[in-house]
Amino acid sequence: MTDSIKPPGIFKRLTVIVYDLLLLIAVFFAATLAVLPFQKDNLFEPNSWMFSVYLLLVSFAFYGWFWTRSGQTLGLMAWKLQVVNDNGSTISWKQALIRFTTAIFSWGLCGAGIIWMLFNKDRLMWHDIASKSRLDWKKSA
Repeated sequence: MTDSIKPPGIFKRLTVIVYDLLLLIAVFFAATLAVLPFQKDNLFEPNSWMFSVYLLLVSFAFYGWFWTRSGQTLGLMAWKLQVVNDNGSTISWKQALIRFTTAIFSWGLCGAGIIWMLFNKDRLMWHDIASKSRLDWKKSA
């Protein structure tokens, strides 16, 4: 880290996740509403693998769009944080895909990738390291 300001801690990151989860739930409702007219053969039943994959793709589109546009989701905006490259610019779609996928594994392994930040000197989680991006304080324009 080149900045002298400490990166956000685990409490702020978890709070951002809660904010974003509330918005993502609303997006899930809209995404589900969009597929209801196509329910002829019940392809998108709540417990079907197709519906799960669909919601996973919706989740990636949600996060990827925000991360690649401004680097900020609603939760990140509220806490004046953003996802950036090492040079401070927004991340690419490839980085967003790596970040999103690795974050799933970070949570899936009992949160090991999340807890990792407590032992990392730069406060980086697995998805930060894998995607070569980080969460940083938003610079004033």
